[in-house]
Amino acid sequence: MKKSITLLFLFFTVVFVNAQSVKASVKKAQKPTAPELRDSVLKKYPIVVDKKGVVKDTLLGEVIGKLKLYKKSVHASYYADKFNGKRTTSGVRFSNNDYTAAHKKFPFGTKLKITNEANGKSVIVEVIDRGPFVRSREIDLTKRAYMEIAKNKGAGSMIVTIEEVVK
Repeated sequence: MKKSITLLFLFFTVVFVNAQSVKASVKKAQKPTAPELRDSVLKKYPIVVDKKGVVKDTLLGEVIGKLKLYKKSVHASYYADKFNGKRTTSGVRFSNNDYTAAHKKFPFGTKLKITNEANGKSVIVEVIDRGPFVRSREIDLTKRAYMEIAKNKGAGSMIVTIEEVVK
């Protein structure tokens, strides 16, 4: 009896250890490698615009597209902190630490260059949501993108130029 209990215990131990090693190898296989990561727009300064208006990704070393003027002298604002972690219209979870935006008309995934007209600073964001639903505003930026180009960190809106990155 003792021998059969010991063998049964040994059998289940071997099965459990094998299951754990298989689980770990599957987890390693699912981890993406660096070239597969395409969300470089979320990093601090991965995208540069040269003098000809060509947009390049410095992490991947490829040309993303050219700039096409959409609108000048429009109002931009930023999301409130209460939206952090909630789903956007596109289904992506919102984070105020990303470089994303909400626009009424641009398709989801569109990259836009937003330039503050007061100081010339700019940032490239990706459209992931609809809005803003205030008639006088054209675009909502995440707090991080907004603060990066803001002249006055205490202001809630600014005048910007919107350029679309077209392929």
